[in-house]
Amino acid sequence: MKFNIQIDCTPEEARAFLGLPDVGPMQRTLLSAAEERLLEVIKAMDAKSLMDQWLPLSLRNLEQWQGLWAQMAAAAAGAPRKPRGESKS
Repeated sequence: MKFNIQIDCTPEEARAFLGLPDVGPMQRTLLSAAEERLLEVIKAMDAKSLMDQWLPLSLRNLEQWQGLWAQMAAAAAGAPRKPRGESKS
């Protein structure tokens, strides 16, 4: 046996009938605060500041990558490995 019940009501009416809270005002407040923060960050970010933040990290990674390849080449050539922490002078 099957029963098919259709209820025609708005989401607000269903929320009130089930006793659920109306979170619309809270969502609007949070969304406007997030939008303000995002706009502040976008205004503060320009190409120069992004490059200043990202470039040092990428240069360090490039140096580590080059060091890795140098170690692999030295190991392939049979050269003794330098202990870690030893300066390059």
